[in-house]
Amino acid sequence: MPMFKFVTIYRKVDDEQALENFFSGTNLPLAEQLPGLLRTEVSRISDKPGGQSRFHLMYELYFESREAFTVALATEPGLALMQALKQWDEARIVTMFYAESFAEEALTQA
Repeated sequence: MPMFKFVTIYRKVDDEQALENFFSGTNLPLAEQLPGLLRTEVSRISDKPGGQSRFHLMYELYFESREAFTVALATEPGLALMQALKQWDEARIVTMFYAESFAEEALTQA
């Protein structure tokens, strides 16, 4: 059964500490207060095939459905989260998108 996912991807910036402070001090605590949040996943991006990536971090929030996410965004932490992300989005440092997520077990060969 698919889950609904809200993803933010942070680009690399000159002041990585400011980005880390925002993520750890604002984005993460607000997101963790969202009702209906099933799980989160943080990925620190090291590089890409062929060289250095322009991205620094990816943060994924999983919900049962788009409706559950919409309800979560209408709460005080949800509104505060989107307001806080707005300045980073407008500066083109954060990219945000929605996705349906499907989990599958990897097939292993013995």
